Amino acid sequence: MAEVISSAANPLIKRVRLLADRKHRRREGAFVVQGIQPVWQAVEAGADIETLIVAPELLTPPAAAAMVTRQEEQGMPVARVSSSLFARIADRDGPAGLAAIVRARPRPLAGLAVSPGSLFVALHEVGNPGNLGTIIRTASAAGVAGMILIGQTTDPYDPAAVKASMGALFDVPVASAATAEEFLAWSAGHEITVAAATARAERSCWDIDLPLPLAVLLGSEGAGLPAALLDRVGRDGAGRDGAGRHGAGVHVRIPMAGTAESLNLAVAAGILLYEVRRRTGLPGGAAPAPDGSRLYRP
Repeated sequence: MAEVISSAANPLIKRVRLLADRKHRRREGAFVVQGIQPVWQAVEAGADIETLIVAPELLTPPAAAAMVTRQEEQGMPVARVSSSLFARIADRDGPAGLAAIVRARPRPLAGLAVSPGSLFVALHEVGNPGNLGTIIRTASAAGVAGMILIGQTTDPYDPAAVKASMGALFDVPVASAATAEEFLAWSAGHEITVAAATARAERSCWDIDLPLPLAVLLGSEGAGLPAALLDRVGRDGAGRDGAGRHGAGVHVRIPMAGTAESLNLAVAAGILLYEVRRRTGLPGGAAPAPDGSRLYRP
């Protein structure tokens, strides 16, 4: 019978806890995924999984248990832990008994594929990992070709971001740009229109042209996009990158009524992405599985 880990002093359990810290994730190039759907999606996506962590008494769905067995038979390391210990390292109430340590795969901006129908979302110095994870999940649903994180943006492998993404992190390519200039140069080089979201824009997302390929650009939760970056995108519809090249750019706002001064960042991203898809349609147009899911619904 396979050993069942029950001690919090076990090196694997210590590592899981250390990976909650960004500095350890960066140093080790790994992060933790928890939950049946996210882990299943990591497996299906061919993610570089180091170890599956299973609490046999908690992992009751037969399909999930069978998936773990298949992966183990194919040579993937599987660590079994007691239900009480798994509950101590879980990031949610009522844990399903399945987690994984996954190798991070940082992607350079140049590694994003661009086609005439591509839609991207770019986030400038976003600080809330829950918002980031929710946007990744929405981006996957909207058929986004990639996400660009600009500047000092929160870690997409933060536990809160991974949890909120619900496995979509393994579907949407995520790339980083060290500066806004790098992002603008990339978009201009690929003739990608940049739609910068700002409440001060003259035109709304309902009546402005949003042609593909397009990058929807949003700023941080509190400050939004800085004025200097908005000026670079250009109020007259032309943005200029650091090399002096021109690329299309527009400012766009979301219509609002009532007394609210702003929208949650993830909500704003969802509205803009789906307004683009309302006009262009979802790529592929594939029908969902009969149960409404693509992979596994616990």
